[in-house]
Amino acid sequence: MMSENISVKDGKKFIQELRAKTGAGMQDCKKALDAANYDIDIAIEDLRKKGLASVNKKVGRIATEGLIESYVHAGSRIGVLVELNCETDFVSRNEEFRDLAKNIAMQLAAYQNIEYISFQDIPQYIIDHERTIESNKEDLLNKPEEIKEKILSGRIEKRLKELSLMDQPFMKDQNILVRELVNKTIGSLGENIQIRRFERFILGEGLKKKSDNFVDEVTKIISMQ
Repeated sequence: MMSENISVKDGKKFIQELRAKTGAGMQDCKKALDAANYDIDIAIEDLRKKGLASVNKKVGRIATEGLIESYVHAGSRIGVLVELNCETDFVSRNEEFRDLAKNIAMQLAAYQNIEYISFQDIPQYIIDHERTIESNKEDLLNKPEEIKEKILSGRIEKRLKELSLMDQPFMKDQNILVRELVNKTIGSLGENIQIRRFERFILGEGLKKKSDNFVDEVTKIISMQ
């Protein structure tokens, strides 16, 4: 919550200032300022302790090393491959980096609605399709246009977050997003880290399922006698 003594306009200025000084993301800056009651120095210290300072500066660097992590869920019916990139082979062998890759693979196995890495990867036609579906729902048809648009925007945002890996709550700690988990590791290891791609395998997906009709089967057996 923003301090009662800080206006929205001033709050944005504080966030921009903190971001300029630390390179941390907008949401991370806002959270740090809220927790520090908008004391810039305390917020900077908090971001440094969490390893989030200067994250944005690292994100622009080229990451071509890394690893391909696999995860197969119990029962061997769901499997995931994910490519996680970093800048050096040294970091790719780091235990924290490997733990991140494993956690991301598990997240992808657990949340099967995820289809894209981030909001930016979602094609416009998907967004338009979701908007069409939501706007035609009965509970919105008779709403005033302004209220309808507000509800519609909220529903679409929620749906897009369900499709986006980086905007999902981390399964092991629902208080942080996967994006924040990645940024924390970037700050900790000092290198750019990027989730490049993933593939999910579900046993039998796409295959035509055998459907037995008991009556037809019995009739067929009798006719052969």
